[in-house]
Amino acid sequence: MNKLKSTFILERFPRYFTRCSLTVLLSVVLLSDAVGATSRITPLQIAQQTTPQNAKRARGQQLLQEAQKLYEQGTAESQQQAIAKYAAALKIWQEIGDRNLAANTLIAIGKVYFQLSEAKKALDFYNQGLAIQVAQKDLQGQADTLYTIGRIYAGLGEPQKALNSLNQALEIQRARKELAGQGETLTIIGAVYFSVGDNQNALNFLNQALQAQRQAQNGLSGAALALNFGQQASTLSVIAGTYHALGQSQKAIDYYNQTRSLFQKAGNRNGEAEILNQISLVYNSLGEKQKALDALNQALVIQRSDRNRNREAFTLGNIAAIYQSFGDYQQALNSYNQALELSRQVGDRSIEAGTLQGMALVYSFLGDYNLSVETYNQALEIFKQIGDRSSQAQTLDSIASVYRLAEDYPKALDYYNQALTLWREQGAVFPEFATLTGVIRVHESLKDYPKALETANQVLTLSRQQKSGFIEASALALLGRIYQASGDYQKALDFSTQAVAGWRKLKRRDAEAKVLGNIGNSYNALKQPQQAIATYNQQLALLRTLGDRTSEADTLYFIALTERDRGNLQAARTQIESTIKIVEDTRSKVTSQELRTSYFATVQKYYEFYIDLLMQLHKQNPSQGYAALALQASERSRARGLVELLTEANVDIKKDVNPKLLTQESRLQWQIDAKEKKLSELSNQNNTPQQLTTLTAELTNLLDQQEQLKTKIRAQNPEYAALKYPEPITLPQIQQQLDKDTLLLEYSLGEKRSYLWLVTPNSLNSYQLPGREQIEKVAKNLYNNYLKNPGIQGFSPEETAQATDELSKLILAPVADKLGQKRLVVVGDDALQYIPFAALTSGKSVGSKYQPLVVNHEIISLPSASTIAILRKELKGRAKAPKNLAILADPVFSASDERVSAKPSNILNDPNLELQASALNRSASEINRSNVERLKGTRTEAQEILKLVPPSERLQALDFDANYNWATNKQLSQYRIIHFATHGLVNSKEPELSGIVLSLIDKQGKPQRGFLRLDDIFNLNFPAELVVLSACKTGLGKEVKGEGLVGLTRGLMYAGAARVVVSLWNVDDEATSSLMQQFYSQMLQQGKSPAAALRAAQIQLWQQEQWRNPYFWAGFTLLGEWRE
Repeated sequence: MNKLKSTFILERFPRYFTRCSLTVLLSVVLLSDAVGATSRITPLQIAQQTTPQNAKRARGQQLLQEAQKLYEQGTAESQQQAIAKYAAALKIWQEIGDRNLAANTLIAIGKVYFQLSEAKKALDFYNQGLAIQVAQKDLQGQADTLYTIGRIYAGLGEPQKALNSLNQALEIQRARKELAGQGETLTIIGAVYFSVGDNQNALNFLNQALQAQRQAQNGLSGAALALNFGQQASTLSVIAGTYHALGQSQKAIDYYNQTRSLFQKAGNRNGEAEILNQISLVYNSLGEKQKALDALNQALVIQRSDRNRNREAFTLGNIAAIYQSFGDYQQALNSYNQALELSRQVGDRSIEAGTLQGMALVYSFLGDYNLSVETYNQALEIFKQIGDRSSQAQTLDSIASVYRLAEDYPKALDYYNQALTLWREQGAVFPEFATLTGVIRVHESLKDYPKALETANQVLTLSRQQKSGFIEASALALLGRIYQASGDYQKALDFSTQAVAGWRKLKRRDAEAKVLGNIGNSYNALKQPQQAIATYNQQLALLRTLGDRTSEADTLYFIALTERDRGNLQAARTQIESTIKIVEDTRSKVTSQELRTSYFATVQKYYEFYIDLLMQLHKQNPSQGYAALALQASERSRARGLVELLTEANVDIKKDVNPKLLTQESRLQWQIDAKEKKLSELSNQNNTPQQLTTLTAELTNLLDQQEQLKTKIRAQNPEYAALKYPEPITLPQIQQQLDKDTLLLEYSLGEKRSYLWLVTPNSLNSYQLPGREQIEKVAKNLYNNYLKNPGIQGFSPEETAQATDELSKLILAPVADKLGQKRLVVVGDDALQYIPFAALTSGKSVGSKYQPLVVNHEIISLPSASTIAILRKELKGRAKAPKNLAILADPVFSASDERVSAKPSNILNDPNLELQASALNRSASEINRSNVERLKGTRTEAQEILKLVPPSERLQALDFDANYNWATNKQLSQYRIIHFATHGLVNSKEPELSGIVLSLIDKQGKPQRGFLRLDDIFNLNFPAELVVLSACKTGLGKEVKGEGLVGLTRGLMYAGAARVVVSLWNVDDEATSSLMQQFYSQMLQQGKSPAAALRAAQIQLWQQEQWRNPYFWAGFTLLGEWRE
């Protein structure tokens, strides 16, 4: 067999291995090598047979040559043409009775069908060829064909059939004393055992293979010895993979290094580079991502030195996958784009398509579903051209999933059904099952439970036809979930119980735990709390064994819910506090947009429940301090919300923190994530208690190191620690920030009940308000239809007053008699964070008697009460900047702007700019803007403000100069006031898309970086007394998250701003200019604090008939420090 093996280990590695499980990896490895083997059989054996010189034989030989050339073109069309040529040649061999050539031609046809992902047809032709070889007593040919058939079955996930064929091949090779062939076959047998988890048999056969190969090494030299080294390296690599699967990572690395050494001896640099890719996989699984990247970069050096461009593209794809794994999507796309360019240069369509798939996945993680679908379609077209039907089906499934995330359910179903057709044609059972689960999820989202049940029953039938316990247990679990969602709790219980039995038989504890949670929920719905809690406790035990802290928190929440519903409030408190502790001690590891959104909502649900529970305890025992604990829980919720936002927005804070500590922080978290994942995997396998004990001890040690690091960060970098590792603020600490003339109003909106806390320096009062839905309905009506209405559309100030009064009655009337004329510091929640309390009333005025709160109150907004405490610590002792004002206005957003004189013939194709454009477009669409239009009025606004400041005390940036470089320049640290008269996008649906828009076009009309996003803002250095964003835009749609405004303002505060003034909607240009002139005049000429100056300016506009409507003056709000 060794004469057929002209290549080394390169064929054993699939593209983009880092995105495959080990089992799938082995399957792909086996298949890729099978194709290589058969492709070498045909020309070799045909050459041995071409001696008769008659016309038919010559014609047959010509057909074979033409077929081979067509096959090598690699397109689906050319491969179908190749089959036709081979079939014509086959007819000739049958006519002249040349059975050997007929066998080889049948095998060649099988090879092409395999390349077209038609495995069943491929096997049919291989078996026809094998039958002739048996009849001809061609033992060498039989061994080769049986070997290839075995590899195909292995890749199809049919290990027993694979082993049957491989063992037949091995028997022939042993009889013929063919050591090299035995080594190859034993290696694949070992790999098959490895793929089914039989690691002991895997190592046994692999070591036999290694022994045979080492025996065959005797007496070899030159190319033959190099070939033998390659075969040994192949075996060592699978041994390494086996040890990796067993969790013995150091042994895996040792064997990979032995493999690398053999390649070095053989002078096979390409093989060495491939092994470095595998070593990176091990390091990545250990959470040692930097070491993984180091190994890949070593591989790149070799591949670039050897000008091996297609493998360089392969390695770049793996680098991208690692960056993607820890959320650095920009770096991932940069690497993918390099890989894409290389794959196109060398014409490797398969790597090109795979790279496009990786990019599409990143775009879906970023929430850019249009770009994701567009990129997947590019990959799909390539797969069609090269005839890769399996990848076509997988890509169709991926497109369907993106449409499902985008809630375009008809298109999702269309693409899922296209994928199903291809899977069924290929007889690919497991992929068919996976796609059917996607169809079920669509029907569940549409609440079309009959169709969801119909599809789940298809899955159940499929599982029983294939005798697949895994698919059957999955189908039963799906049926239980659907029946539960549809309200048929008894059937949900029945099917879920069957599913649990199935998962226990398969020893899949993770899946069993999930279904136990559904059973617990069903018992709850059936009003059987005792059974529910018993089931949740079973689930809890499993989750703790698995080390699944996130799911553990959720189960504890459901236990708390059950205890509360049966009146055990203290028991519920114990459980929910355990939930909160887990949430605050762990970092979310979700990556996709869908899962991030779901997780964030779940965490907020926990805090909402906790707050409501504490307030119910307060109602029972008003003197026990539960209201203060509920206020503290509200603060903890806001702090956690900011942590999740920073994670969701991939904010990489480097400002005010030791770089070494940041590196250590990331490395520890990656290692913890890896250990937790490994613990879960081991708990699903038959492992010794010692293995689990060792791994648990290693994880505990890492967690201890993490706590020590947090302590060090709090000591050395308190500002950073306050963001990433917030500590709960207590009522006395909040009260210390208030003076006798200041009241704090903090809101928490809940599903059934909302709450308001009124805090003074020496008192706390709490009030129950209506639920979120009622408050947000009125708030959205006020905001969308009255306050931000640019045309006023006939609404009089009195009509607007009635709308403000309606909301005021809901949220302010209970405290109206306590407000006096004091300063109001407001901590809103959800939609209330976008409502200017300056425009509200005490809840008692109507019609023409409208008197907004701003008349009697200075009003400050805060993201949280903790914010002011943190801010004052940071500001304490800070000297004021020497200069007065820096202002940016009227940037250039479009190449069609009249200020752009040069019209470029082509636009720069920069992936970083494409990503910026994508984020900007999505953020703008959330506020119903198709593009970012010029703000001419900001120029006038800036010019009028500048008149109030001496030239030596001011800095300005207009037009093209109003750009990213100006906004991030260190010179801005010299100014006390920084004013951005440009679009500020506050995204209330996807907060991570919030930011400040600067010049997007340079003087040559070319795109440039110009969207200042949260990651940029948190790393700015603005030690300013005031930052003003005078043209912010937002929109309150179906989903409202206050984190959009919070992220923007907290970012500016972290950058150094003592206070921030933002507009809550796009205010009329003339009104803005007038208000800003008054605001700056009050500050700069009359010496008022920013808070007092803003109030005075708003009152002046309100007193003028033309500006009386709140739309003109109420849109500006001040957040942060109110003291001078």
